[in-house]
Amino acid sequence: MTARPATLCEAFQATAVIAPDDIALRTPGNTDTRTWREYADQVRQVAAGMAAAGIQRGDTVALMMSNRIEFYPVEVGAQHVGATSFSVYNTLSPEQLAHVFGNAGNKAVFCEAQYVERIKASGANVPLIVTIDDEVEGAQTLAALIAGGHPAYDFDAGWKAVEADDVATLIYTSGTTGMPKGVESTHANLLHESYAFGEVLDIEFGDRMTSYMPSAHIADRFTSLYMQEVHGTQITTVADAKMIAAALADVRPTIWGGVPRVWEKLKAAIEFGVGAEQDEAKKAGLQWALSVAAKRAAVELAHDKMDDGLAAEWAKADQLVLSKLRAKLGLDQMRWAMSGAAPIPAETLGFFTGIGVDIAEIWGMSELTCVASAAHPRDAKLGTVGRLLPGMESKIAEDGEFLIRGPLVMKGYRKEPEKTSEAVDSEGWLHTGDIITVDDDGFMTVVDRKKEIIINGMGKNISPAHVENTIKAAAPLIGAMATIGEGRPYITALIVIDAESAPVYAAQNGLADASAAALANDPGVLAAIAAGVAAGNDRLSRVEQVKRFTVLPTFWEPGGDEVTLTMKLKRKVVSATYADQIEALYAAEPGVTVFEPAVFEPAAAEAAEPVAVR
Repeated sequence: MTARPATLCEAFQATAVIAPDDIALRTPGNTDTRTWREYADQVRQVAAGMAAAGIQRGDTVALMMSNRIEFYPVEVGAQHVGATSFSVYNTLSPEQLAHVFGNAGNKAVFCEAQYVERIKASGANVPLIVTIDDEVEGAQTLAALIAGGHPAYDFDAGWKAVEADDVATLIYTSGTTGMPKGVESTHANLLHESYAFGEVLDIEFGDRMTSYMPSAHIADRFTSLYMQEVHGTQITTVADAKMIAAALADVRPTIWGGVPRVWEKLKAAIEFGVGAEQDEAKKAGLQWALSVAAKRAAVELAHDKMDDGLAAEWAKADQLVLSKLRAKLGLDQMRWAMSGAAPIPAETLGFFTGIGVDIAEIWGMSELTCVASAAHPRDAKLGTVGRLLPGMESKIAEDGEFLIRGPLVMKGYRKEPEKTSEAVDSEGWLHTGDIITVDDDGFMTVVDRKKEIIINGMGKNISPAHVENTIKAAAPLIGAMATIGEGRPYITALIVIDAESAPVYAAQNGLADASAAALANDPGVLAAIAAGVAAGNDRLSRVEQVKRFTVLPTFWEPGGDEVTLTMKLKRKVVSATYADQIEALYAAEPGVTVFEPAVFEPAAAEAAEPVAVR
């Protein structure tokens, strides 16, 4: 048996020669491509240029750019000189860049020309700025850096000097509770992740994937970069995440993943599309097929198997309608998909299973390199996050916190030994901060973050994520919601309309104004949300049910003040920013912006009127 590579550099060198003329990197429509041979040649050129510029083993370089092909040879080239390379979010302010660059101590930034001014405004001590596209005063171009490489540079000696325990990348946490910390992941961490993940979810050379999430997030780095270096996947870069739906039809991915909000939006788009279908016969066929899909979903969510009658009915629906729906979406050649970074409503997983798209829910965190648990869809239990990856062990602390140990645990937080010791104890156990249950078969269910569990006025423990996911699954117009109830007599919610669903809803209902302010006061929107809250409440216990809610006249944008780029709530910020609205939810006379869930029959949901609490 051939020994596994010890570093990402060794893995890349082995992968690049498997089929050197196959396309490794592309953009939609093949407007730009790189074969494995071209990719490897560019890595060599970039490494020589970096070495000539004084970047060497142990140094750190930053990348700031959209999802594009140029990212890959720069990133992998940095690995081959032994540097630690990391990405920053393109939305960071000069002050935030100053913090990150100060902590990372990077000697260079490779970026798009549009970010040079902001990088300079940060005041960070960055000796070298390299633009990958246009020329800008005070920066060097990537072409010039490559041209400066010495022809006698010993490329092989450079990458062979890299060691398994060298830090390959830094992942700056999303910062829901303060300034982000820099998680140090080694070559050994990332290789174990790639191989362990591959053992659970079959990955083949040439599998097609997309890169559309920010490369500053470990989810994109792992699935689109490190997994490619190890397994040889073909990556299509999508510069604008809003174009991912169109890109799927071009790529026809064989494996693919998204954060829960991506899946929720795709589900809502399908449902809106069916509702807007003008051909009555076609609409009836779609509604019938989705009703059959819903039956299959219910069976799967109950961890049961379809009986022969339902299996035959689903096969017919698949042949006539569902297979064509998957082809239209670009998901007809996909072997498996995944969802991670935050909890996803079980109903959303069931919806896609019902239409023939198998999703594996995964769990992990930056401190665990990325993914720490998974199950192949053929083995998965919907609503769980699979089993621990090979090589990892876990235990549950007395207070219910999930602890984990093994080769995925980070090296530490950059320059923060005290915070590292708080997270990883003397025995190597990472304290995840999550409440997770494990069944007799080893399948894990995430309850919530330990610090986010609500204890209401009666002393009952309530998971806000469970409440939010249940409500959102029943109300596609909701983009985000914050559950309120700590020390309170009952649960309430702040609700925000989904920014991408808003114009679709407005167009379908003849509304001229699709702004958040207008829709938050529209009777039809309020009725639909009230009906969704009521439907979600039906699936919650009495103490979990949302008794009152308000719809905020604003959109919460990913990476904004209220939510991270992966739509995780910054609950402390939300509580402080909307303190007056929260108090109104509990007032004896709360006013006209506070509503109660509608009491409605499912067939009359659209006609239901919200009940304002006076």
